[in-house]
Amino acid sequence: QVQLVESGGGLVQTGGSLRLSCAASGSIFSIYAMGWYRQAPGNQRELVATITSGGSTNYADSVKGRFTISRDNAKNTAYLQMNSLKPEDTAVYYCHVIERFMNYWGQGTQVTVSS
Repeated sequence: QVQLVESGGGLVQTGGSLRLSCAASGSIFSIYAMGWYRQAPGNQRELVATITSGGSTNYADSVKGRFTISRDNAKNTAYLQMNSLKPEDTAVYYCHVIERFMNYWGQGTQVTVSS
């Protein structure tokens, strides 16, 4: 089992920045991919950004140029730097990890962007 602990959410004004962290612990052999998804009220959960163990990244079009995902493989931790935040970025952000073909989710952290 892998446990994920997220941190860094909060309330910020339009144009502001936040940095999310996701630390993985437990029975970890090799994490293939780490990423962030988000879900706004009434919407489906959607991909925000992912990063593989080799450093390949993928971003939703809506966040390209504003968000940056990174990871520290030694610490099994992923980060999401969010700049130029918009009210439409308001959602619960979930960390996602693929480890030995198993999917794990964090408990979610609220990000609220005020206009």
